[in-house]
Amino acid sequence: MIKGVIMLRSNSRIHIFIFLAFLLVLFGGIYIYLGYDSSTFSFCQPCNEGSEPDVKSIMAKVMEDIVGPTECQEKGSWKIGDLTMNYGVKYAQPSTQQGRTDVNSVTNWNAPLVWEGTFDPVVIDAIYKKMDPRIAVVVFAVGKYTRFLEAFLQTGEKYFMVGFRVTYYIFTDHKEEVPNIDLGEGRKISLLDIPSATRWQDVVLGRMKWASIAIDKQIRNEADYLFMMDVDSVFYSRFGAESLSRLTGVLHRLFYKVDRDQFTYERRNLSRAFIPFGEGDYYYTAAVWGGYLEDMYKMVKYCYMQSEEDAKNNIEAVWQEESHLNKYFLYNKPTKVLSPEYLWSDYDQVPADIKVVRISQLVKNYAEVRPNGGQ
Repeated sequence: MIKGVIMLRSNSRIHIFIFLAFLLVLFGGIYIYLGYDSSTFSFCQPCNEGSEPDVKSIMAKVMEDIVGPTECQEKGSWKIGDLTMNYGVKYAQPSTQQGRTDVNSVTNWNAPLVWEGTFDPVVIDAIYKKMDPRIAVVVFAVGKYTRFLEAFLQTGEKYFMVGFRVTYYIFTDHKEEVPNIDLGEGRKISLLDIPSATRWQDVVLGRMKWASIAIDKQIRNEADYLFMMDVDSVFYSRFGAESLSRLTGVLHRLFYKVDRDQFTYERRNLSRAFIPFGEGDYYYTAAVWGGYLEDMYKMVKYCYMQSEEDAKNNIEAVWQEESHLNKYFLYNKPTKVLSPEYLWSDYDQVPADIKVVRISQLVKNYAEVRPNGGQ
């Protein structure tokens, strides 16, 4: 009798162990199938809102019901998934022997440095459109800068992330002056109120504050990527998915060929943006930069908080948030760097190494458009 009970209990333990092992293998297989990406060590995959549920989404829901949401679902984050593409895409064979030899196309921390001729737009679009990210563009049109919105939006619709879902978040103190623009499918405009300013420097410094608030309250739920851009710019050529990465910086056109001691970093050690001579990688513009929504939020908030600390010490960084941005990028390396093709200026001649100008700042009378006369 006792021996029978012992055998029964032993068999029960074996059955329980087998059942638990089966569940472990089953759920582990489902979890890997749902999106493990060995290149990014991330289980996150794109969320295609509004699409018909497929096997993966159904299994994901089953997993969530059983074990709870994954870390990615809890944060609402989106990550680059497997670099897959559909069958039948035709494109030129890549070469190991030919390519750009007049410029460097990789940083010393092994991040891509993107120039015309270093990527195939057919391949890039085939990969990233399959992921279907939601892309936010934040611009500030304060005071007389609303006059630049029409050209920015019209050319953006022609050249910026064509075929992707894009929302233009326009921060303005004059909503009535925002033009009506015909937008492509999956693209829209969202208007956000901000107060007027008496100094252009306050507009620049305020961008980080208002962007942080908007990301917290709205944009976080509506976008996967975020770009900060200057509205007094126009697109002239493709600005596409080759720019997407976790954190993307753009080389300033005036400093990409000079020694770092000539960079206009903040050199006063009283500022939180201080970078001493002899240090630095590149000088980045604050007129275009982007990345994953959460990484951009972290960086935007950093620039805002550092500016606030400077204000407490009665100092303002020499180039406002651009100075803090360069400090951040020095110690938090961007995962992709874009050449000055991705922000040129209509003031300057185009040199031989700039094969295409993708977006450029317009010629303008600063004394007329800025609230404090450009001073």
